[in-house]
Amino acid sequence: MACRITELILDCADPVRMAAFWCEVLGYVEIGKEGDDIEIGPPGTGFGGPQPTLILSRSDDPKPGKLPLHLDVNPTDRDQDAELERLLAAGAVPADVGQTGEESWHVLADPEGNVFCLLRKRVDPLAPST
Repeated sequence: MACRITELILDCADPVRMAAFWCEVLGYVEIGKEGDDIEIGPPGTGFGGPQPTLILSRSDDPKPGKLPLHLDVNPTDRDQDAELERLLAAGAVPADVGQTGEESWHVLADPEGNVFCLLRKRVDPLAPST
């Protein structure tokens, strides 16, 4: 038996703002709240489903920028250029982590400056749970 990732936790100053941003990016919904922390996940699935949930954890000392672990996202229903436009409209901003400009991905930052990458390959969304 192996383990699998069920939750990712992101320290942030404003969990409400960050939950709204990441819900827009990932198509997630709020599935729980404990104190100031907000858990978001796939609609109809939530914790323990095929995709990990994301907990936006209130912190007075978040560490924005290029984290030792970052998220990569792939478009599911449009090409990379259209998805880039959507993410920028949602509040992402281009980020420079030393890339050359020849990469096939875009480096972005969320509203609190956490770096993530938009990859090129379009992937099929997971089928909803029944």
